[in-house]
Amino acid sequence: MTLDPFYLIVDSAAWIERLVPLGVKLVQLRIKDRPPAEIRADIRQAKAVCAAHGCQLIVNDYWKLAIEEGCDFIHLGQEDLAAADLGAIRAAGLKLGLSTHDEAELATALAAHPDYIALGPIYPTVLKAMAWAPQGLERIGQWKAKLREIPLVAIGGLTVARVAGVFENGADSAAVVTDITRNPDPESRTLEWIRATHDRIPTN
Repeated sequence: MTLDPFYLIVDSAAWIERLVPLGVKLVQLRIKDRPPAEIRADIRQAKAVCAAHGCQLIVNDYWKLAIEEGCDFIHLGQEDLAAADLGAIRAAGLKLGLSTHDEAELATALAAHPDYIALGPIYPTVLKAMAWAPQGLERIGQWKAKLREIPLVAIGGLTVARVAGVFENGADSAAVVTDITRNPDPESRTLEWIRATHDRIPTN
């Protein structure tokens, strides 16, 4: 499969309503620590916005709700993967993205036959405390050599200024959170990201 090179990650349907109409074609809804009813409502709202704008919605973690709400793509971390029912996920026709941070996690992820694999953090990140040191650009190339046709998403500390390097080293898509959501002008920054990821010269 092919992923859009710009992968936006946000924590609410409100962000999706705000940014997807600007031309975002790939977005993850990553909600933490909210009541299930609110999460379901956000998934429904996000799904409607994405459908109206031709954007692929990926739901983080809540695979049961994603199935119930008729979504078609989920993303799981390693702990979520261990607890998830992969048979039910596949039976429902959902595509699957997985997070990895080291060789052991990569092996676990590959055994689940994912539709893409994310590697991070590439650079230091302020989003959350990480047990792993920054991976660096060289690790992207090492991971991509093992994944071959499976798309590789780079995540962690990415900025518009750094994005060329992740593509040059083999990433298929660049995931961004705080460089947009903590920017004083998220709309303008989103447009910068779209230009930076879609106007690049292919390296292969």
